[in-house]
Amino acid sequence: MIFDLHIHTNCSDGLLSPEQGVDLALIKGLDGIAITDHDTVSGLEMAIEHSKKYNVKVIPGIEFGCVYEGEEVHILGYFIDYRSNDIILATKELRNNRINRAVEMIGKINKLGFNLKVEDVIKFSKEDFIGRPHIARALIEKGYFASIEEAFEILLGRGKPAYVERKTLSIKETIGLIHKVNGIAILAHPGLLKNKGVIDYCLNNGIDGLEVIHSKHKEEDVKYLLEMS
Repeated sequence: MIFDLHIHTNCSDGLLSPEQGVDLALIKGLDGIAITDHDTVSGLEMAIEHSKKYNVKVIPGIEFGCVYEGEEVHILGYFIDYRSNDIILATKELRNNRINRAVEMIGKINKLGFNLKVEDVIKFSKEDFIGRPHIARALIEKGYFASIEEAFEILLGRGKPAYVERKTLSIKETIGLIHKVNGIAILAHPGLLKNKGVIDYCLNNGIDGLEVIHSKHKEEDVKYLLEMS
C-alpha cells in the first residue's frame, strides 16, 4: 500500500483544504494519507469524513515544532486521539502563541521599512493559525520578494531581522503528549537537522521512529537514516 504520511492542509500552512487533500490522493492513486498539520487537528474530521466517500484512508496526525539548542525540530504524531482534551487544549495554546508571534513579527517587519498589515496576512491563512509562510505570501503579493524561500532567507528565517522565537513544547513534552493521546511519535525530516545529535536525544526520550523518506532528503540522508533504523 502507498501512503503519503506528511500532508499539510490550509488549516495550517498548506494550500489545499482537507477535502482537496483527499481528492488529490485519489487522483495520485494513493491508498491513503496522514494529515499532519502544524499544531492543529482542526482539519482531521473534515478529511476523515470526506475520505469515506472513496477508497482512501486518512491517518489522524499532527506536526509539532520544538526548539533544541537553538535549532527547530519537528515531531510528527500518528494515530492520535484527536478528540482528546489533552490535544485540544495543547494545540489551542500553541495556535495562540503563533498568532502572538506573527503580530510581533509584523511589527518588526514594518519597523524595517516595509508596509504590512495583519489583514494582509490573514488573507492567506486561517484566523486562528498564522505561520511564517503566510507572512511570506503576503510580502510576495506586495512585491517585496519573489518567493517564500527568498523571504525566509532575507527576513523571516531563524536569526534574520524579523524573526521572533515562538513558545513551544519541549521535545520531551511533545513526545509525552503524543503518547498520552495514544499516538506514535516520529522525528520529522531528520536529514535536514544541522545537529544530528538531536536524533540521539529524541531516541533517548522515547521517540518511536524517524521519517526516512522526505522530498528534501538527499540520497545519503536516506541511506544514513535507514542504517540507524
